Amino acid sequence: MIEGYGFFDHVLPRMLPSLTCVALASLAWLIPLRSAGSQAWILLGGVAVTTLTVWGIVTAFVRRLPRFSRTTAIAVLAAYAAMPVAVPLIQLAVDGTVTAPGGSVVGLLGFVIFFAAVFLATLLATTYGFGTLLRRAVRHSVFDLRNSVHLLGRALPALLFVTLFLFFTGELWQAMNRLSWWRVSLVIVLFGAVTVLAAAARLRDEIGRVEQDLSLPTLSAACQGTPLAGVPIEHLVPNGQLPAMPLTARQERNLLLMLASRQLVQAAVVGLALFTFFIALGVLVVTPETAKQWIGEEPEASVLLPALPVALLRNATLFAGFGSMYFSVTSMTDTDHRQQFFAPIIDEIERALTVHAVYAVVRETIPATLSGRGIR
Repeated sequence: MIEGYGFFDHVLPRMLPSLTCVALASLAWLIPLRSAGSQAWILLGGVAVTTLTVWGIVTAFVRRLPRFSRTTAIAVLAAYAAMPVAVPLIQLAVDGTVTAPGGSVVGLLGFVIFFAAVFLATLLATTYGFGTLLRRAVRHSVFDLRNSVHLLGRALPALLFVTLFLFFTGELWQAMNRLSWWRVSLVIVLFGAVTVLAAAARLRDEIGRVEQDLSLPTLSAACQGTPLAGVPIEHLVPNGQLPAMPLTARQERNLLLMLASRQLVQAAVVGLALFTFFIALGVLVVTPETAKQWIGEEPEASVLLPALPVALLRNATLFAGFGSMYFSVTSMTDTDHRQQFFAPIIDEIERALTVHAVYAVVRETIPATLSGRGIR
């Protein structure tokens, strides 16, 4: 939600610790493992410790110097771009061949693809704050687990009413006995995509609603406890209502990631409970003879859990994914479920949008005050 958020001014400095970590970790390829013998893993451990130490130092440096000059930015990019060529050439000169730590031969193209993929992944993760979103999702998942009795007590009865009778369908057991795990995984991904699409549609409605209620009391309440708490908002809103501040496409995508990550984590808690329930139900009710009759042949046993038919595990996975999607969509549309499960998430997004509106006005109208408070 930073205005003027750009690659050289904001993204690249935040990428530097990760890029440095990857560049130093690539030094593992310089270790001649064949000649190092039993000391190879000690050398690799030394590289790992050095990499983590330098990563911490660079992170502290970036926090003190959050912006780079154009010359510094170009130097960082040039140094990283040289690594895919420098690492194999140095190892070729030292060891006579270019190999990975496991001993397989790696070509120059492989290094280029690896470094390019890491750069692209780091760019996306930094631009959209994947690390922060992941930490927030983990914290909220712990909260959901602490309140799992309340969460599951409200969610499971309705979900079981929708899915329970389908569990005893013979045709479904036949399909799950033949369906491969990667196809089941694609179905789960499809359910997750539906959840994200539903969250995107709901987010657009919520943004429009917040933009219509940027009144002075709402702005003042939202800014409490933030660096904008002391800003004279009444002078910024002479008419008592702040005009709507349109968001960029990147900002909307970032809000969608925040909402989707919270919804998916909450759905995962419900899905885990559903998976456990259907496994227990299948063990208690569906005997091996019944499973054989439904499937029409001897059920395929699971590799990890030989006592359970693989059709039971796939059925439980399928119903857990469907139930999670149903719960997520219902929590955004049903009035009762929305108040219990969706309102806390929307409250955070509403506050972020409201504070962002004040921040955008302050950035445009009172640059001296903004600079003095250290707000960027």
